[in-house]
Amino acid sequence: MADVLPLVEARLRTALGEPDARAAVTFLGADRVEVLRFREGDIVRYATLGMSAQPMSDPTAVLADPVKGPRAELLLSVRPGDADTDKVLRPLAVLAASPQVEGVVVAPGASLDVGGPLWPGAPFTSVLVAEPGGLVEDLDLDGPLDPVRFLPLLPMTPNEAAWKRVHGAQALQERWLTNGTDLRDPSRRSVPFD
Repeated sequence: MADVLPLVEARLRTALGEPDARAAVTFLGADRVEVLRFREGDIVRYATLGMSAQPMSDPTAVLADPVKGPRAELLLSVRPGDADTDKVLRPLAVLAASPQVEGVVVAPGASLDVGGPLWPGAPFTSVLVAEPGGLVEDLDLDGPLDPVRFLPLLPMTPNEAAWKRVHGAQALQERWLTNGTDLRDPSRRSVPFD
């Protein structure tokens, strides 16, 4: 069976260009996760590399299937400005390692909390997992392997995360759209809920 990660990195390079930086984080009991940084104009994109090496498995399953199961990598796009967004590398690696460490399946509509600011001074402590297919197309693998999906992450303030828990991901995304929220602004305020 072919190693998935070189194929994933090739797909990222095709879609986003050459990374200008990369960092690796290893967690006890999990494979190494890299985070690659891509620059495109005034946008910086961070992409994980390593989460898709193993399929995510149902946490209630007695045995994890080593072949079948969803595979994903995470993407975060921001305008750096004055914020030190490069400090998001470790929180992103933590989120990417969560399927191996905590046995969770990361899917669109999910909220992922990092337990602190995404980067120093960030008003965001969690992210909403958005639908794949926009920025980086799914990577089909030879059967029986599931394709690798590239899941965008949308930073949420604590108020937005609480509102999303009550009203759902779709309602929060509609609220962002209605208010013209710039989800790439690293210091934006919470969307109004009144």
